[in-house]
Amino acid sequence: MIRTSQYRRALDTAALALPGLPYEVTALLNEQHYGAATYMTKQELYATYPEGAEDRKIRKHLWTPPGAGGESLAGGVLRRATAFVDGLHAASAADVVAFTHHTAILALRAVLERRPVTELVDEARVHKAPNAAVMVYEQADGLFHARGTVQPDC
Repeated sequence: MIRTSQYRRALDTAALALPGLPYEVTALLNEQHYGAATYMTKQELYATYPEGAEDRKIRKHLWTPPGAGGESLAGGVLRRATAFVDGLHAASAADVVAFTHHTAILALRAVLERRPVTELVDEARVHKAPNAAVMVYEQADGLFHARGTVQPDC
């Protein structure tokens, strides 16, 4: 079972990594929605919305981007990740491959590893997950267990 976010880079990666295999596109794997700040650099964001700059720097997981549709990592992204994982418990497929993005990965890890998002955000500040990494989890007794990470030789 292959799932990918709706974002072009995830779709392209799925097509390159597993050519010819069918996959399902799901909004549950989409990256955090930045609302009015979508496509802004950090500098542009802080200059345009200075009132939220400190909150974004210190409490990134709780920060909600300005404008319609903006969602926090600890709110909207985590809810979507939880719904995605809940769907895996009911899935009949033995293996699942998910193509997604940084904040969605943090949320998925929080759900799969049963760890607080804050802990994972702190870890990501020191060591962000590399692009094109493969994180392997195994489901046993209704729980998911991290089994390893494969990183590209770049």
